[in-house]
Amino acid sequence: MSSTPVRQGKPFVVFGAPLIEEEEIQEVTHCLRSGWLGTGPKVQAFEKALAAYKEVPYAMALNSCTAALHLAILAAGIGKGDEVITTPMTFCATVNAILHAGATPVLVDIDPKTLNMDPTKVEEKITSKTKAILPVHFAGRSCDMDALTEIAKKHGLKLIEDCAHAIETEYKGRKAGTFGDLGCFSFYVTKNIVTGEGGMVISSNEEMASRIKILGLHGMSKDAWKRFSDEGFKHYQVVEAGFKYNMMDLQAAIGIHQLAKVERFWERRKQIWNQYQNAFAKLPIDLPSGDEPNTRHAYHLYTIQVEKDRAGISRDAFLDHMTAQGIGVGVHYLALTEHPFYQNTLGWTPEHTPHATRIGRSTVSLPISPKLSDEDVEDVIQAVYRGFQI
Repeated sequence: MSSTPVRQGKPFVVFGAPLIEEEEIQEVTHCLRSGWLGTGPKVQAFEKALAAYKEVPYAMALNSCTAALHLAILAAGIGKGDEVITTPMTFCATVNAILHAGATPVLVDIDPKTLNMDPTKVEEKITSKTKAILPVHFAGRSCDMDALTEIAKKHGLKLIEDCAHAIETEYKGRKAGTFGDLGCFSFYVTKNIVTGEGGMVISSNEEMASRIKILGLHGMSKDAWKRFSDEGFKHYQVVEAGFKYNMMDLQAAIGIHQLAKVERFWERRKQIWNQYQNAFAKLPIDLPSGDEPNTRHAYHLYTIQVEKDRAGISRDAFLDHMTAQGIGVGVHYLALTEHPFYQNTLGWTPEHTPHATRIGRSTVSLPISPKLSDEDVEDVIQAVYRGFQI
């Protein structure tokens, strides 16, 4: 086996690097020249475009998906003493948002095939304190929304979807984020469409949408951002103690054009996903399961499972190998029950979520950005093969 790195003499493949094209650059330049950099007309245009894409009446742009989750939970009337059921296979922001609202996160282990919350385990976690279910569409694969919506309806619970991975995701003809009371999206730099940092909440509930709009900008009255517009100065009123969570026009300028390209980007990720599935079929690793019938996968993450007993190399050694080959990789995710903060404050242990714990200790995310060239993808495949000395 060659000791020369696969990417010798080539740029390092940055994990999740976005594809930014001339339209985004020109829109940002226009924004800079206009003098309106903060929350303004481009944010409003981005909100309108996402609402149209998701076929919902309301979309509220914010500075992160973390902010989106936090305000969604507050708008749903959840606070101190309440419990919210969610998954251990997610980024820490999901449970941190619950904690920031004063509520308590309760974990349901994942289905080891889909890596999503196991709906058959949800009802046993419901108590008199449970106020909401917060599913995460992991890697872009839809959760079982029939089961979860039925449970939520049966027990009178709010349903808040974490769609950070799932802008293109669909389940039985319906778009992710539209099943629950609120859907939360991320436009972080590694996501399927990006604004650098940014998030959005969508809803069909006017009251919740209005409250999120107000909470996201200091608790000031709706459309307070217009106070410096050419329509003339407008006075505002503070109606509750809100947050500095607003998105800037600088960010929305990127997002407007990213959203317009979402289907083209999705097609490229699907192509890379299928190429990986075919290339790695005979390797001693676990690959993502196939798409469920009548669903649309967003192909946000391509995760393999590397277990030393079977693969002959540990997960962490494989991560080091890929980096040495010039390929950026990720870990999505170490189970939340592994982190000391949650162990110390909530009493969680790895044994509470055995499936998420096992998978979290073996998972590796490979690059799947539309920015990847055909040569980049071939180099990723070659580097993976080298990791198993094949």
